[in-house]
Amino acid sequence: MPIAALFGLAVIGLVGTSWFLNRDALQRAVEAQIRAVTGLELVVNGNIDVSVFPGSYVSFHNVGLKGAETVDPALQVDVLTANLRLLPLLLRRFEIADVMMLRPHIHVVRDAAGESNWTPFVETIAKAMTPGAENQVSFSEIRIQDGELNYEDGTNQISEKLGDIDLSLAWPSISRSFAATGQFDWRGERVDGSISAADFAALLSGDRSGLKARLASAPLKVAFDGTVANRTSVMMEGVATMDSPSLRNALRWMGQAPPGGGGGFGRFALKARANVVGGSVALTNVNVELDGNVAEGVMTYANNGRQTLQATLAAGNLDFTPYISTFRLLASGQRDWNRQLFDLSSLSTTDLDMRLSAAKVTVGPSKLGRTALGANLRGGALALSVGEAQMFGGIAKGSFAIARSDAVADVRAQFQFTDVDLQACASELFGINKLSGRGNLGVSLTASGSSPFGLASSLDGSATLNGHDGAIAGFNVEQLLRRLEKRPLSGGGNFRSGSTPYDNLNISVKFSDGIATAEDIRVEGPAARITLTGTASVPSREYDLKGVASLTAASSGGKAYDLPFVVQGPWDDPLIFPDPDILIRRSPGAAQLLDSLKDTKARDAVRGVLDRLTGGGARQAPADAAASAPATGPAAAADNAKSN
Repeated sequence: MPIAALFGLAVIGLVGTSWFLNRDALQRAVEAQIRAVTGLELVVNGNIDVSVFPGSYVSFHNVGLKGAETVDPALQVDVLTANLRLLPLLLRRFEIADVMMLRPHIHVVRDAAGESNWTPFVETIAKAMTPGAENQVSFSEIRIQDGELNYEDGTNQISEKLGDIDLSLAWPSISRSFAATGQFDWRGERVDGSISAADFAALLSGDRSGLKARLASAPLKVAFDGTVANRTSVMMEGVATMDSPSLRNALRWMGQAPPGGGGGFGRFALKARANVVGGSVALTNVNVELDGNVAEGVMTYANNGRQTLQATLAAGNLDFTPYISTFRLLASGQRDWNRQLFDLSSLSTTDLDMRLSAAKVTVGPSKLGRTALGANLRGGALALSVGEAQMFGGIAKGSFAIARSDAVADVRAQFQFTDVDLQACASELFGINKLSGRGNLGVSLTASGSSPFGLASSLDGSATLNGHDGAIAGFNVEQLLRRLEKRPLSGGGNFRSGSTPYDNLNISVKFSDGIATAEDIRVEGPAARITLTGTASVPSREYDLKGVASLTAASSGGKAYDLPFVVQGPWDDPLIFPDPDILIRRSPGAAQLLDSLKDTKARDAVRGVLDRLTGGGARQAPADAAASAPATGPAAAADNAKSN
C-alpha cells in the first residue's frame, strides 16, 4: 500500500506538472544543455512536441546544428528527441537523460591543416568532461537511427559516404569510459563496429588512453587492442588483427587496385604488435597467412602520398603456384606462345621492398629447397633477386626485372644454375625433354613486348650450358653410324629411337630478335662426337640445324667415320635425318654408277636404255624432227633477216 500510494502521488505530480509546465522554459533549457554538451547551436525549423506523461521528452522536427562561426549546419536531423530525467522533472528542473536522433545527416569536412568542422564539438565535449568544469555533461548517451554521414577531404581527394547508420554513443557520468556500438553501410557492405576508450576525457584532449576497436564485415574483419594518443599526430600502440576470406575482394572493397591476374590473394589473416605514428604503421611479431602460406617477421607500411610496404619474413613452406596460375607462356595448344596482353596496372599502385626466406618453395611444377628471395617494386619497376635457392638438385642465383612502359613490359633476366639436373632444368625452363645429365647453365636475356609472344619475338642475349655424364634422347648416334657405315642406303631402321650418351656437353647460343644462333655446340661421348651449327626460332619454337656426327677412332677400329645430318622441326619433337646425298655417294653400288656416269658414252648408253624402256625415245623423235626441219613462211623469213 505505501508503494502504491507513492506511485499514485508520482502520477498525480506528473499530471499536475504537465498542466502547469512552462514549455518555453523547457525548450530553452534543452537547447542550452545541447549547446553546452556539443558546442553546436540548435536551429529548429519545424514543430516542437513536448510530453511529460506517460513519456517525458521534447522532440524537435527539422533541426540543424552548426558551429558558432559557421553558416552551414554540420548536422541536420529530421527528428531530435531529448528524453528528460523523471525526478528532476518533478522538482521542475529540466535535465536531459539521453538524446535520440532520427535520420540525421552528418557532414564532416577536413581542411589542409587537419582540422574539421567538428573540431569545436570535440573541444566542447573535452571541456565538459574535465573534472570541476563549470558546465558538466548533463546527458551521457546519444542514439542515432537511420543516419547518413558524408566525409570530404579535399587535400587528399577523399570522399566517403556511410548510410543506414544505427549507432549508440555512451559516456557514463559515473565513469571516465566511452563506448560506441552499432552498424552502418559502406560501399555496399554492412559493417558491424564497436569502439571503447578507457579515459574519454584523455582521448578527446589528445592524451594517452586505452582503446579497443572492432570492425566486422563480409570482406574484412579488423580489431585493435592497445592505447592511443593524438598530440601532434595520431599514435597507437597495441595488438592488431585482420582477417579476410579473400584479400583480393577486400582490397577492391577498400578502393585499392588488387594485384594483376586472377590467381591467389585469397584467404588472409594477420596478427602483429602495431605501432602507428601518423600515416606510418610498424608491425612486429608478425604472423601472417596468405593462401595457406604462413610467415613470421616484421613489416612497415606508410601512406605519405604513395603507399609503401616493407617486410622481412621467414617461412617454412611457400607455394607461389596460385600467383602464376593465370600467367601462361604457351597457348592452349602447347606449340604457340600466348598472345594475351599483359595486365601491368598493379605495378604502379604500391611500392614494395620485401625480403623473404623459406625452407621449401613451390613454383608450379618446380620444387625448391632452402631459398632466399628479394622483391623490390618502385615506380612501376619490379626487381626480383634470388640470393640462393636449392633448385633442380643444385644452386640457383640471379635476378629478374620488369619495367613498365605504357602497356609494354621490358624484361631482363640473369640467372646462373650450378650443378643442376639438366633434365628437370631444361624441361621446366625451356620445354625440352630430350636432355639428361648434370651441369651448369648461365642465362642473360632481355626482351620487350606486351605479351609472351612479343617477348619471344624480341628476345636478345646469350645462354651457355656445360654438361657432363648425361644423354640426349631421341636417337642413338653410335648405332646409327655403325649401320650406315656398313649399309649407307639402308633406310629401314628407326632413326628416332634410343639415346646418345655423352661425357661432355658444351652449348653457347646467341639470341637476337628472337632467333637463337648456335655459336658452339659440341657433344663428346665415349663412342661418338657431335657438332652442330644453325639457328632456332624462339617465336615459332622450331629448329633449323645442321651437324656432323662422328665415330671416334677408338670405337671404329682406328678409322674415323663422319656423317652430316639435319635437325628440323618443333622443339618438343624435331626431325633428325642424315644427309641423303652423302649416303648415296658412300654406297658401293651407287658410287660405281655415279663414276660410270662421268663418262659421256656410258651416260648416253644408259639414257638410251632408259628411253627404250619408258618409250621416251619414240615420243622424243617427232619433236626432234620438227625442231630440225627448216622453217618456212613470212615469219621464218623475218627471223632469217634478223639473224643475218
